[in-house]
Amino acid sequence: MCGIAGFFVNGPRDVCSDVLRRMTRSLRHRGPDDDGAYLDSHMALGVRRLSVIDLDTGRQPISNEDHTVHVVLNGEIYNFVELRRRLEGRGHTFRTQSDAEVIVHGYEDAGEAVVNELDGMFAFALWDTSLRRLLLARDRMGEKPLYYHAGPDTFVFGSELRALLECPDVPRVLSLESLCRYLLFECIPAPYSMIADVAKLPPGHFLTVSPGSKPRVEQ
Repeated sequence: MCGIAGFFVNGPRDVCSDVLRRMTRSLRHRGPDDDGAYLDSHMALGVRRLSVIDLDTGRQPISNEDHTVHVVLNGEIYNFVELRRRLEGRGHTFRTQSDAEVIVHGYEDAGEAVVNELDGMFAFALWDTSLRRLLLARDRMGEKPLYYHAGPDTFVFGSELRALLECPDVPRVLSLESLCRYLLFECIPAPYSMIADVAKLPPGHFLTVSPGSKPRVEQ
């Protein structure tokens, strides 16, 4: 189990760095072995890692050859060996033995359609620096959680609500409708969450969003 979190917002780099650090620190119980971060003028991307595959060189975020695509992964890609062989045959160069690295190279080949190739339990976030586009995706059974808040100036995501609440732009307002859902179903079905204006990405769906645009969610 790992924890991922991040956001893009118009603001100073030092503020972004501090907020991301608090977000990932709140997920330490999901990934006690390591932490990592990627920051640029638009994106803050963080991870807390539980090391399972590629203990030595699998630090995240993981990027492609020219460092234009960056990914953080919570979960496991079961068919990554097969995908890696196929991508190496197409000329991609791998620097790690991590299953997460097949996502960045697969994205280079297929774009957002890379999600169709993945067999596993996963939630991941991928940032394309060239297009300034964020891709979030969740496995078909919804085994790994992923929440997001799409505000007017900030888009925030994380593996747990506690990570989102470390960002000051996320509202701290209880959703009474979701409280009713919980009392009725003993769970809160996607896309709802217990916090107003925070959604849960449904199982088997992906989301794409860029700074200044509205998120697009597809099955």
